[in-house]
Amino acid sequence: MNTRSSHSIALSGASGFVGTWLRTSFEQHGWSVQPLGRNDFQMSAEELAEKMGDADVVVNLAGAPIISRWTDEYKKTLYDSRIKVTKALVEACAKMQTKPAAFISASAVGYYAAGGPYTETKHKKDSGFLGRLAQDWEGEARKAETMGIRTVIFRFGVVLGRGGGALQQMLTPFRLGLGGIIGDGSQPFSWIHIRDLEHAYETVIDDETYSGIYNLTTPEATTNKGLTEALGKALGRPTLLQVPNFVLRLRFGDGAQVLSSGQAVIPERLLERGFTFQFTDIEKALRDCLS
Repeated sequence: MNTRSSHSIALSGASGFVGTWLRTSFEQHGWSVQPLGRNDFQMSAEELAEKMGDADVVVNLAGAPIISRWTDEYKKTLYDSRIKVTKALVEACAKMQTKPAAFISASAVGYYAAGGPYTETKHKKDSGFLGRLAQDWEGEARKAETMGIRTVIFRFGVVLGRGGGALQQMLTPFRLGLGGIIGDGSQPFSWIHIRDLEHAYETVIDDETYSGIYNLTTPEATTNKGLTEALGKALGRPTLLQVPNFVLRLRFGDGAQVLSSGQAVIPERLLERGFTFQFTDIEKALRDCLS
Protein backbone atom coordinates (compact mmCIF):
# COMPACT_ATOMS: atom_id res chain seq x y z
CA MET A 1 0.00 0.00 0.00
CA ASN A 2 1.25 3.46 -0.92
CA THR A 3 0.78 5.58 2.20
CA ARG A 4 2.09 8.84 0.78
CA SER A 5 -0.15 11.75 1.68
CA SER A 6 0.83 13.80 -1.33
CA HIS A 7 1.16 13.22 -5.06
CA SER A 8 2.35 15.22 -8.02
CA ILE A 9 0.19 14.37 -11.03
CA ALA A 10 0.76 15.09 -14.72
CA LEU A 11 -2.70 15.16 -16.31
CA SER A 12 -3.48 15.02 -20.02
CA GLY A 13 -7.01 15.91 -21.08
CA ALA A 14 -7.27 18.21 -18.08
CA SER A 15 -9.71 20.60 -19.79
CA GLY A 16 -12.22 17.89 -20.72
CA PHE A 17 -15.28 16.88 -18.71
CA VAL A 18 -13.61 14.04 -16.79
CA GLY A 19 -10.27 15.85 -16.57
CA THR A 20 -11.87 18.93 -15.00
CA TRP A 21 -13.60 16.82 -12.35
CA LEU A 22 -10.45 14.85 -11.55
CA ARG A 23 -8.23 17.91 -11.39
CA THR A 24 -10.61 19.52 -8.88
CA SER A 25 -10.78 16.31 -6.86
CA PHE A 26 -7.00 15.83 -6.83
CA GLU A 27 -6.38 19.42 -5.77
CA GLN A 28 -8.93 19.07 -2.97
CA HIS A 29 -6.76 16.23 -1.69
CA GLY A 30 -3.80 18.60 -1.64
CA TRP A 31 -2.17 16.89 -4.63
CA SER A 32 -0.38 19.07 -7.16
CA VAL A 33 -1.57 18.82 -10.78
CA GLN A 34 0.37 19.71 -13.92
CA PRO A 35 -2.17 19.96 -16.76
CA LEU A 36 -0.91 18.96 -20.20
CA GLY A 37 -2.59 20.46 -23.25
CA ARG A 38 -2.54 19.92 -26.98
CA ASN A 39 0.49 22.14 -27.58
CA ASP A 40 2.57 20.20 -25.07
CA PHE A 41 2.41 17.14 -27.31
CA GLN A 42 4.17 19.03 -30.08
CA MET A 43 7.24 19.17 -27.83
CA SER A 44 10.16 16.78 -27.95
CA ALA A 45 10.13 13.94 -25.44
CA GLU A 46 12.83 15.74 -23.44
CA GLU A 47 10.82 18.99 -23.31
CA LEU A 48 7.64 17.19 -22.31
CA ALA A 49 9.53 15.29 -19.61
CA GLU A 50 10.80 18.59 -18.25
CA LYS A 51 7.26 20.01 -18.12
CA MET A 52 6.04 16.88 -16.29
CA GLY A 53 8.67 17.70 -13.68
CA ASP A 54 8.71 15.45 -10.65
CA ALA A 55 5.30 13.85 -11.30
CA ASP A 56 5.00 10.52 -9.53
CA VAL A 57 1.70 9.75 -11.31
CA VAL A 58 0.71 10.28 -14.95
CA VAL A 59 -3.03 10.32 -15.67
CA ASN A 60 -3.81 10.11 -19.38
CA LEU A 61 -7.31 11.19 -20.43
CA ALA A 62 -6.60 12.78 -23.80
CA GLY A 63 -8.92 11.97 -26.69
CA ALA A 64 -11.27 13.75 -29.10
CA PRO A 65 -15.02 13.15 -28.50
CA ILE A 66 -16.29 9.84 -29.92
CA ILE A 67 -19.86 11.02 -30.57
CA SER A 68 -19.45 12.90 -33.84
CA ARG A 69 -19.67 12.31 -37.57
CA TRP A 70 -16.89 9.91 -38.50
CA THR A 71 -15.34 11.21 -41.67
CA ASP A 72 -11.98 9.75 -42.64
CA GLU A 73 -10.39 12.95 -41.34
CA TYR A 74 -12.22 12.71 -38.00
CA LYS A 75 -11.26 9.04 -37.59
CA LYS A 76 -7.64 10.17 -37.90
CA THR A 77 -8.30 12.83 -35.24
CA LEU A 78 -9.82 10.20 -32.94
CA TYR A 79 -6.82 7.93 -33.48
CA ASP A 80 -4.06 10.53 -33.19
CA SER A 81 -5.58 12.20 -30.12
CA ARG A 82 -5.38 8.89 -28.29
CA ILE A 83 -2.52 6.85 -29.68
CA LYS A 84 -0.06 9.64 -30.51
CA VAL A 85 -0.63 11.42 -27.20
CA THR A 86 -0.21 8.20 -25.22
CA LYS A 87 2.95 7.38 -27.15
CA ALA A 88 4.34 10.86 -26.42
CA LEU A 89 3.60 10.50 -22.71
CA VAL A 90 5.31 7.12 -22.47
CA GLU A 91 8.34 8.39 -24.36
CA ALA A 92 8.51 11.41 -22.02
CA CYS A 93 8.36 9.10 -18.99
CA ALA A 94 11.48 7.38 -20.32
CA LYS A 95 13.30 10.75 -20.32
CA MET A 96 12.33 11.79 -16.80
CA GLN A 97 15.11 11.84 -14.21
CA THR A 98 12.89 9.92 -11.81
CA LYS A 99 10.29 7.82 -13.57
CA PRO A 100 6.68 8.04 -12.35
CA ALA A 101 5.50 5.34 -9.98
CA ALA A 102 2.22 4.94 -11.87
CA PHE A 103 0.82 5.50 -15.37
CA ILE A 104 -2.99 5.48 -15.46
CA SER A 105 -4.50 5.58 -18.93
CA ALA A 106 -8.09 5.74 -20.11
CA SER A 107 -9.61 3.33 -22.60
CA ALA A 108 -13.24 2.48 -23.36
CA VAL A 109 -15.75 -0.35 -23.41
CA GLY A 110 -15.67 0.02 -27.19
CA TYR A 111 -12.80 -2.47 -26.84
CA TYR A 112 -15.53 -5.13 -26.62
CA ALA A 113 -17.86 -6.39 -29.33
CA ALA A 114 -21.55 -5.51 -29.07
CA GLY A 115 -23.45 -7.65 -26.59
CA GLY A 116 -22.11 -9.24 -23.44
CA PRO A 117 -22.02 -9.42 -20.52
CA TYR A 118 -18.23 -9.17 -20.62
CA THR A 119 -15.54 -9.09 -17.95
CA GLU A 120 -11.85 -8.24 -18.23
CA THR A 121 -11.02 -11.92 -18.70
CA LYS A 122 -14.10 -13.28 -20.49
CA HIS A 123 -15.07 -11.27 -23.54
CA LYS A 124 -15.09 -10.90 -27.30
CA LYS A 125 -13.05 -8.10 -28.85
CA ASP A 126 -14.63 -5.68 -31.30
CA SER A 127 -13.12 -6.07 -34.77
CA GLY A 128 -14.26 -2.67 -36.07
CA PHE A 129 -12.80 0.81 -35.82
CA LEU A 130 -13.74 1.36 -32.16
CA GLY A 131 -12.22 -1.93 -31.11
CA ARG A 132 -8.97 -1.31 -32.97
CA LEU A 133 -8.83 2.21 -31.56
CA ALA A 134 -9.11 0.96 -27.97
CA GLN A 135 -6.71 -1.93 -28.53
CA ASP A 136 -4.01 0.29 -30.05
CA TRP A 137 -4.57 2.90 -27.32
CA GLU A 138 -4.03 0.31 -24.63
CA GLY A 139 -1.04 -1.13 -26.47
CA GLU A 140 0.77 2.21 -26.32
CA ALA A 141 -0.06 2.69 -22.63
CA ARG A 142 1.22 -0.76 -21.69
CA LYS A 143 4.66 0.12 -23.02
CA ALA A 144 5.10 1.98 -19.72
CA GLU A 145 5.22 -1.44 -18.05
CA THR A 146 8.49 -2.22 -19.83
CA MET A 147 10.09 0.62 -17.84
CA GLY A 148 8.93 -0.84 -14.54
CA ILE A 149 6.14 1.72 -14.19
CA ARG A 150 2.96 0.40 -12.56
CA THR A 151 0.37 0.70 -15.31
CA VAL A 152 -3.41 0.82 -14.90
CA ILE A 153 -5.88 1.02 -17.78
CA PHE A 154 -9.50 1.92 -17.14
CA ARG A 155 -12.05 0.90 -19.77
CA PHE A 156 -14.71 3.59 -19.33
CA GLY A 157 -18.40 3.13 -19.72
CA VAL A 158 -20.39 6.29 -20.52
CA VAL A 159 -19.55 8.80 -17.78
CA LEU A 160 -22.58 10.49 -16.21
CA GLY A 161 -22.19 13.67 -14.18
CA ARG A 162 -23.27 17.27 -13.83
CA GLY A 163 -22.18 19.93 -16.26
CA GLY A 164 -20.90 18.06 -19.27
CA GLY A 165 -20.21 14.80 -21.02
CA ALA A 166 -22.80 12.62 -22.71
CA LEU A 167 -25.60 13.61 -20.34
CA GLN A 168 -25.27 17.29 -21.24
CA GLN A 169 -25.79 16.41 -24.92
CA MET A 170 -28.97 14.50 -24.10
CA LEU A 171 -30.66 17.15 -21.98
CA THR A 172 -31.92 19.62 -24.59
CA PRO A 173 -33.96 17.18 -26.71
CA PHE A 174 -35.36 15.52 -23.58
CA ARG A 175 -36.36 18.85 -22.02
CA LEU A 176 -38.17 19.69 -25.26
CA GLY A 177 -40.06 16.40 -25.07
CA LEU A 178 -38.11 15.03 -28.03
CA GLY A 179 -36.22 12.31 -26.17
CA GLY A 180 -36.77 8.74 -27.27
CA ILE A 181 -35.28 5.30 -27.50
CA ILE A 182 -32.81 4.49 -30.25
CA GLY A 183 -33.86 1.62 -32.48
CA ASP A 184 -35.67 -0.95 -30.37
CA GLY A 185 -33.91 0.25 -27.20
CA SER A 186 -32.56 -3.19 -26.29
CA GLN A 187 -28.86 -2.37 -26.75
CA PRO A 188 -26.88 -2.51 -23.49
CA PHE A 189 -25.76 0.76 -21.91
CA SER A 190 -22.77 0.51 -19.56
CA TRP A 191 -22.18 3.63 -17.51
CA ILE A 192 -20.31 5.06 -14.53
CA HIS A 193 -21.18 7.99 -12.28
CA ILE A 194 -18.43 10.62 -12.17
CA ARG A 195 -18.14 10.30 -8.38
CA ASP A 196 -17.47 6.57 -8.63
CA LEU A 197 -14.93 7.31 -11.35
CA GLU A 198 -13.19 9.81 -9.04
CA HIS A 199 -13.16 7.26 -6.24
CA ALA A 200 -11.62 4.63 -8.54
CA TYR A 201 -8.81 6.97 -9.61
CA GLU A 202 -8.04 8.00 -6.05
CA THR A 203 -8.00 4.35 -5.01
CA VAL A 204 -5.54 3.16 -7.66
CA ILE A 205 -3.29 6.19 -7.21
CA ASP A 206 -2.92 5.54 -3.48
CA ASP A 207 -2.83 1.72 -3.60
CA GLU A 208 0.15 0.34 -5.49
CA THR A 209 -1.32 -3.18 -5.56
CA TYR A 210 -3.64 -2.16 -8.41
CA SER A 211 -2.30 -2.79 -11.90
CA GLY A 212 -3.50 -3.93 -15.32
CA ILE A 213 -6.93 -3.63 -16.92
CA TYR A 214 -10.08 -2.59 -15.04
CA ASN A 215 -13.57 -2.08 -16.41
CA LEU A 216 -14.81 1.23 -15.05
CA THR A 217 -18.56 0.69 -15.24
CA THR A 218 -21.30 0.27 -12.70
CA PRO A 219 -21.98 -3.41 -11.85
CA GLU A 220 -25.50 -3.13 -13.28
CA ALA A 221 -25.67 -2.08 -16.93
CA THR A 222 -29.01 -0.82 -18.21
CA THR A 223 -30.34 -0.64 -21.77
CA ASN A 224 -30.92 2.32 -24.05
CA LYS A 225 -34.63 2.02 -23.21
CA GLY A 226 -33.84 1.93 -19.49
CA LEU A 227 -31.67 5.04 -19.76
CA THR A 228 -34.29 6.87 -21.84
CA GLU A 229 -37.14 6.11 -19.46
CA ALA A 230 -35.04 7.00 -16.39
CA LEU A 231 -33.96 10.31 -17.90
CA GLY A 232 -37.51 11.16 -18.96
CA LYS A 233 -38.73 10.38 -15.45
CA ALA A 234 -35.98 12.49 -13.84
CA LEU A 235 -36.90 15.45 -16.06
CA GLY A 236 -40.66 14.88 -15.95
CA ARG A 237 -40.80 14.74 -19.75
CA PRO A 238 -42.37 12.21 -22.15
CA THR A 239 -40.19 9.67 -23.98
CA LEU A 240 -42.62 8.47 -26.61
CA LEU A 241 -40.47 9.01 -29.68
CA GLN A 242 -38.36 6.37 -31.36
CA VAL A 243 -35.20 7.32 -33.24
CA PRO A 244 -34.66 4.92 -36.17
CA ASN A 245 -31.10 3.74 -36.76
CA PHE A 246 -31.09 5.11 -40.31
CA VAL A 247 -31.65 8.63 -38.95
CA LEU A 248 -28.55 8.27 -36.79
CA ARG A 249 -26.56 7.10 -39.79
CA LEU A 250 -27.64 10.17 -41.75
CA ARG A 251 -26.37 12.37 -38.90
CA PHE A 252 -23.26 10.52 -37.71
CA GLY A 253 -22.30 8.14 -40.52
CA ASP A 254 -20.30 5.20 -39.16
CA GLY A 255 -20.19 7.03 -35.83
CA ALA A 256 -23.85 6.07 -35.33
CA GLN A 257 -22.73 2.69 -34.01
CA VAL A 258 -21.71 4.36 -30.75
CA LEU A 259 -25.39 5.11 -30.14
CA SER A 260 -27.10 2.22 -31.92
CA SER A 261 -25.12 -0.66 -30.37
CA GLY A 262 -23.64 -1.29 -26.95
CA GLN A 263 -21.87 -3.59 -24.55
CA ALA A 264 -22.90 -5.00 -21.18
CA VAL A 265 -19.69 -4.76 -19.15
CA ILE A 266 -19.06 -5.95 -15.60
CA PRO A 267 -16.28 -4.42 -13.42
CA GLU A 268 -15.24 -7.85 -12.16
CA ARG A 269 -11.69 -6.95 -11.12
CA LEU A 270 -12.78 -3.92 -9.08
CA LEU A 271 -15.51 -5.95 -7.39
CA GLU A 272 -13.01 -8.68 -6.55
CA ARG A 273 -10.92 -6.05 -4.77
CA GLY A 274 -13.91 -4.99 -2.69
CA PHE A 275 -14.34 -1.66 -4.46
CA THR A 276 -17.74 -0.19 -3.60
CA PHE A 277 -19.87 1.85 -6.00
CA GLN A 278 -22.01 4.68 -4.65
CA PHE A 279 -24.25 4.69 -7.73
CA THR A 280 -25.49 1.41 -9.19
CA ASP A 281 -29.08 2.39 -10.06
CA ILE A 282 -29.57 4.51 -13.20
CA GLU A 283 -32.55 6.42 -11.77
CA LYS A 284 -30.65 7.36 -8.60
CA ALA A 285 -27.60 8.33 -10.64
CA LEU A 286 -29.58 10.60 -12.96
CA ARG A 287 -31.45 12.24 -10.07
CA ASP A 288 -28.11 13.09 -8.50
CA CYS A 289 -26.71 14.44 -11.77
CA LEU A 290 -29.75 16.66 -12.32
CA SER A 291 -30.29 17.86 -8.76
